Amino acid sequence: MLREEKESVLSRRALWVGLAVSWLLMGAFLAKLSAEPAQGSLIGRWLAEDILGGGVIDRLQSVLEIAADGTVSGSGGCNRMRGHATIDGEKLSFGPLITTRMACSPAVMDQEGKFLASLEKVRSFRIDNAQRKLILFDDAGNRILVLAALS
Repeated sequence: MLREEKESVLSRRALWVGLAVSWLLMGAFLAKLSAEPAQGSLIGRWLAEDILGGGVIDRLQSVLEIAADGTVSGSGGCNRMRGHATIDGEKLSFGPLITTRMACSPAVMDQEGKFLASLEKVRSFRIDNAQRKLILFDDAGNRILVLAALS
């Protein structure tokens, strides 16, 4: 009977140690999540809602996708694009973007041209978490692109 009591005590201790380790790991994980820099919220897919204050064509989707490693991809509305972003705090810039070369209607090509040219001018960003918007600014602080988060 003494042996059974010792095994029971050891089992309870092992259970408590396991729980304590689990709580410590969970706390470390949550601390890492809360300490993520602002640039982490850039990760994802964004749909252009406004380009240079001129709006966008309703059914045309100019999409920007930013991966955790800084890889950028998306579409100007006609052609696919790929490149790299440099993120440093609230500073943001895009390296040369490579695009496919398909031809579309003049209105589509016009919007795509403005979208790609605006991306080249981006120097900083702000996230509006309440409205799920990414706002991109040029070096003078002018708002040049407004994008909405895609779920």
